[in-house]
This record gives sequence, structure tokens and C-alpha cells, in this order.
Amino acid sequence: MVIARCLDAAMAILFAPSCAACAAPLEAPSDGAVCARCWTSITPLADPLCETCGDGLPSWREASDKHCIRCRRLPRVISRARAVAAYDGRLREILHALKYGGRRSLARPLSQLMAIAGARILDGADVVVPVPLHLFRSYRRGFNQAADLAAGLGVPAVHALRRARMTATQTDLPETDRHRNVCDAFVVTRRARQRVRGSVIVVIDDVSTTGATLDACARVLLDAGALEVRALTAARAASRLQR
Repeated sequence: MVIARCLDAAMAILFAPSCAACAAPLEAPSDGAVCARCWTSITPLADPLCETCGDGLPSWREASDKHCIRCRRLPRVISRARAVAAYDGRLREILHALKYGGRRSLARPLSQLMAIAGARILDGADVVVPVPLHLFRSYRRGFNQAADLAAGLGVPAVHALRRARMTATQTDLPETDRHRNVCDAFVVTRRARQRVRGSVIVVIDDVSTTGATLDACARVLLDAGALEVRALTAARAASRLQR
């Protein structure tokens, strides 16, 4: 304990590291790239939540149906999905630091939050499958953030999917275009087909907005013989929550 405090003090003086989320000086650099204040500022999604997609329901009256209007109107391929919190505030900054800043050490604490928020999703799962990047994006970024998140969930991670084609980024696309953009974009790898068949699978990604990517992954996994496909992400885009 004393040694750790001395080490933190020395690092703070010599390197003056700042929090990857809020840019404030880190008081305990040895604890990680994000300060404790930023981690504690993340507000987990709370009930009532849609049983299928995990979106917040506007009231307990609607919660009696257990499903949001969108899921009642348009059946999902994913059987159940959950996220830690809304994609805004400090969680957004932390995910940006992981995804675009290469701060891969943030994946483990994020995985721990995901394991707590998604305990029911992970319960009984045989494997977790990260959403894959196209080879070009993977090479350019140097890693796949979804794979790093999947590795810390305590369930065997299987890289069962690959991108069959390059797709445009989903960020600025409307919902109908998002589904079209990822249609037939994924295939199950030949090596993983035996592991997929008859398994309960949880697809892992960093952020979900409309669920188009998760559904596209689930569809090919079910076609390959998966028993059930669920989804777990670190965040759910705020714009999706407000619809």
C-alpha cells in the first residue's frame, strides 16, 4: 500500500499523466488510465427495461408489457440484449479512449461492468462472440475493441465471425440504412461451425444503436445452428434510448 502510494506520487510528478476521459491529473496512475471519479459517474441503465432490446421503457405502465413499442412492432433476431449505460458522458469518453486512442487497458474494467450489467445475459451462455472488424480496419486500428471486451467476461470467447465485405461506418446512417449496410456482411468461419451448433451465444460489441449489427451477426449464427443468440454491449446510444 505504501509502495503503491509512493509509486503513484512519483509517476504523477515525473509524467503528469491525465485521465483519458476527463483530462484531469491522475492521482493514482497505477490504478489505470481513467480516474475513479469518471468511473463512478457512469449511471447504469435501470428498470424498467425492455426484455428484448434492453432499452429503457418510459413508465412502469408500459413495463407491464415487458417490451418496448419497437420490439412489439418489429420482432428482433437477438433474443435478449443489455448494456451497461447510455452512450454519453464519461462512458462515451472512455470508449473513445479505448477504441480510437488505443487505451486497451480500459477493456478489462469495462468488461467487469458488462459482466455485472449483463449477468442474466451471460448466465447459461456457452460462448461469447465479438463482433469482428474488417481486416483492413483491424490492421489500421491494431486491435478489435469488441474482442478485448469479450476476453474479460469469464465465458469462453470464440472468434466465430468474420466480415465478408467492407461496410460503411454505421455512425451517421439512419436506421433503415444501417440494416441494409450490414446485410450479408458477416459469415461464420468454417473452424467455428462445430462450436456454434447447438450453443447459446452472446454477441459482444462496444456500442449498440439500432441493433442492426447485432441482429446481422445473430442471423448468420442462428443459420449455422446456434440455439439462441443474445447480445451484451458496454453502451447503448442515447439517441436510441430516447426514441
